Amino acid sequence: MIDAHAHLDDPRFGADVNDVVARASAAGLTRILSCAQDVVSSERTIEIAKDHDIVRVAVGVHPHRAASWSDAVAERLRELARDERVVAIGEIGVDLSGRSAPQDAQVRALEGQLRLARELDLPAVVHVRDAGALAREVVDRAGPARGMIHCYSEGPDEVAEWLRRGFLLSFAGTATYPNNRAIREAAAAVPRDRLLVETDAPYLAPQAHRGARNEPAFVLSTLAVIAAARKESPEELGVAVARNAAHLFGRNWA
Repeated sequence: MIDAHAHLDDPRFGADVNDVVARASAAGLTRILSCAQDVVSSERTIEIAKDHDIVRVAVGVHPHRAASWSDAVAERLRELARDERVVAIGEIGVDLSGRSAPQDAQVRALEGQLRLARELDLPAVVHVRDAGALAREVVDRAGPARGMIHCYSEGPDEVAEWLRRGFLLSFAGTATYPNNRAIREAAAAVPRDRLLVETDAPYLAPQAHRGARNEPAFVLSTLAVIAAARKESPEELGVAVARNAAHLFGRNWA
């Protein structure tokens, strides 16, 4: 099993990040994708990956930090992406929840990073919150893209829109919350070869660990709930998810 999205450089991990990664490995995880939020976060995450072979990295500017996007930032991400541990551009996207950067800054950063991902032949890790239609408009304008929609939060009716654009859909602990039936329905609607599972650690702990700091080992709780929604074996689905991640993230994922 793998964790398709976490933030190991987050201060909530701090001094015990080594223990967090060790627990993930002991739980059977073979890979963790740790996603950055800006240039400094990208640099820190690569340093963490240097100490842990299980970790791979996405470098990028999160929509919350989109106002920092510039040509200089793009060039620095281009340099960082040369590291063999970097397998994606992310976390990028659009967030219209009211907690993020101005919309025009988000759109500019997302479009620029989608183009960067295509230039570097890397998949994109895309954050979409309350912004599905706008995010798809930007994707369409930026040109052909591949990647994953992380922490999928739209209903089952939107699944086909992302699949048609070539994206995989990744589900986090929110899919386990009792009131989020629509997310479980969406997870059940995704073809097996287009599905990923993640934690978004240290955020969004699954129901079995609600209230605790989330960590990659907890991805197994989310996997179990999604497998039940799909009427599949968690073990077999975990193998399929790991295979999907390997296909998406390429040679340096292995």
